[in-house]
Amino acid sequence: MTEQSPDRVARTERRFNALFAEYFDTLGTTLDTPSFSRFTPDCVGLLRDLSLRGGKRMRVVLLHEAARLVTAEPVEGLDAAALSVELLQTHGLVHDDLIDDSATRRGGPTTYYAYRERFPEHPRAALGLTVLAGDLALALSLRVLLEARLPVETRQAMVEVQTRAAADTFVGQIIDLERDFTAAPDDDVLHTVADHKSARYSVLAPLRLGLLAAGEQPTAHEAELSAYARLLGICGQMRDDYLDLFGDAEAMGKPTGTDIREGRHTYTVARLLSAVSGAERDFVDKALGDPGCTPETVAEIRAIGERAGVADRMRADMREYAERARLVAAGWHPRWREDAVAFFERLPRWSVERTA
Repeated sequence: MTEQSPDRVARTERRFNALFAEYFDTLGTTLDTPSFSRFTPDCVGLLRDLSLRGGKRMRVVLLHEAARLVTAEPVEGLDAAALSVELLQTHGLVHDDLIDDSATRRGGPTTYYAYRERFPEHPRAALGLTVLAGDLALALSLRVLLEARLPVETRQAMVEVQTRAAADTFVGQIIDLERDFTAAPDDDVLHTVADHKSARYSVLAPLRLGLLAAGEQPTAHEAELSAYARLLGICGQMRDDYLDLFGDAEAMGKPTGTDIREGRHTYTVARLLSAVSGAERDFVDKALGDPGCTPETVAEIRAIGERAGVADRMRADMREYAERARLVAAGWHPRWREDAVAFFERLPRWSVERTA
C-alpha cells in the first residue's frame, strides 16, 4: 500500500486475524448464557464466521499507525481497541446486509440470509435474530474496552470514542436512506453522508483510539484529525461509488451496477443524472431503482457515463480530495514521527487507486 510499510501492514493484519479468532474462541466462556440456550451460541458462531471471513482490516492498521505517530514502542491497549473497532464493523455489516436485503458478504451468506435458511417458516424470528446479532456485536465492541487492562481514564475515554462513533454511524445510516428520497442531492449532502456513515467510525475513531493508547490526547488535535478523516472518507466513498459503475466486476468479485438497481443516489449516480439529458436521461431514469436491471443495461449506462465525462470527473474529484487529505497529514510532520506521518500522507492516494 505504501512504499515503506507494506510488510508492517501485512504483519498487523495477520496478527489481528489470529487475535480475533482467539477472541471468539473464548467468548462463549465469558457470556452469561443460560445452559438451555442453543440460539445464543449459534448467534456467536454467525458473528465469528462473518468477522473472520476476510476484510482489509484497514481500521486496525489505522489504529496501530496512529499510535506510531507518538511512539515506535509496543503500546498497551491496542489489541482491545482493535477488537472494538472490528466488532463495531461487524455490527455494521450485519445491519447493512439486513437493510439492503443482501444475500452474500465476503464470499459467504450474510447473517440475515443464514437465519432465513435456519428458520424458513419463521421470517420474523429470522429478522429479529439478525437485529439482535448486530446489537450483540455492538455491545461486545464496548465491553471489550471496559474489560481492557488499562487505566480507568483511558478506558473511559476509549469507550466514549466508540460510543460517539456508533451514534454518528447510526445517524449516517439514517441520512443515507434519506438521501435516496432526494431527487438531486448536492455534494454537501453526499459529503455529510460519507462523513457520518463511514469516516467517523472507520477513520476518525481509530485515529483517536490509537493516540489515546499511546498516551496522546486527541482532543488537542480534534480539528485536523476530523478534517483528515472527513476528506479520506469522502474520497474513499467516491471510489466505492465509482467502482460500482466503472469498476472491473471480476477484480472486485461482485457485479457492477448495484447502486443503479437499488436506486441509490451516490456520487456517481448524482453526477450521471446531472450530466445527461434527453433519451439518455430517460434510459438512466428507467433503470434507476429497477432490481431487474440487466448487465447489458448497466453496461450501456456505463458507456453513457463515460461519454458524458462522468468517469473522468469522478477520477478528478477523487484525486482532489485525496490531495487535500494528504496536505492535512503533511502538517503533522513537526509534531509526530516522520515515518508514521508519511503513512498517513500516502494513504489517501492508495484509497483512490485501489481496484477493489
